[in-house]
Amino acid sequence: MGVTPLGVVRNRVYLPWAPIPEGQLLELPGRGGSTYVTDTPGPDPQSPTIVLLHALGCTGLLTWFPAIRPLSKRFRVVTLDQRWHGQGIRSEHFSLADCADDVGALIDLLDLDDVIVAGYSMGSIVAQRVWRQHPDKISGLVLCATTDRFRLTPVERAFFTGMETSMLATRGLIRSRTALAAARAASGRLALDPNDMHEWALREFRSTSPWAVGQALAALGRHHSRPWIGRIDVPTAVVVNTKDKVIPTERQIRLARSIPGATIHEVRAGHAACVLAAERFVPALLEATLTVNARRRDFARRSRPA
Repeated sequence: MGVTPLGVVRNRVYLPWAPIPEGQLLELPGRGGSTYVTDTPGPDPQSPTIVLLHALGCTGLLTWFPAIRPLSKRFRVVTLDQRWHGQGIRSEHFSLADCADDVGALIDLLDLDDVIVAGYSMGSIVAQRVWRQHPDKISGLVLCATTDRFRLTPVERAFFTGMETSMLATRGLIRSRTALAAARAASGRLALDPNDMHEWALREFRSTSPWAVGQALAALGRHHSRPWIGRIDVPTAVVVNTKDKVIPTERQIRLARSIPGATIHEVRAGHAACVLAAERFVPALLEATLTVNARRRDFARRSRPA
């Protein structure tokens, strides 16, 4: 559910080069700590804002670094590290609801208006919850590699039940056998070419503990947005990876069809498309984001009194 290649090295892949924006630690009022935030300006002060939410086991930059510069030609682009990931907030428990509230707090802290929230894999689940918990703060959604629930097959039910039980049994431990297994399962079993991007990426990977990956996996297993996903009332685009073996393509399409008016933007790639197929993913992301932004203005016009 993320791009976390720290497992056994079996394949070598190309890691695209892209400029990495500088960020800073920001205290989120009322949220119990600070998180690492990057804030890349758009072409002018009136540029719309997009907040990017990362995948499991990653950081804001590690998921989105190929897309930030292209997006910044049209948008102000904000990333953050979610709880227990990278330099995100450390708390006693990990919950997707807390992650969504953190996004709401960041929107308030940066005084953002008419925000589009985009999420990848785990980040797309959090993005759904941002709309659910803070509908007044956002005006559009871009959901990438997404689903409305897990535990849909006997294998998934057994996996997530076992994960949840093990996380409860090992609460308070920084490393557990189950968490290490989760990190290996989430990894793509790949190595990166030994260059500057490689060293930077490894530092980003190592900033999230296997224990945190296990906690987040257990929380994802409890996610179920099917009862309310059809009530989303902001322009939404769904970026679908058509060769995804982690979140099956048909689930991504089914979710898109359950949201009124959602558009579908296909990428011929697997679950790690945000980085490993960036040359195909980023254009689809741009198309999806521009579509949501254009429709956002239409929604705003329709909501004005006659």
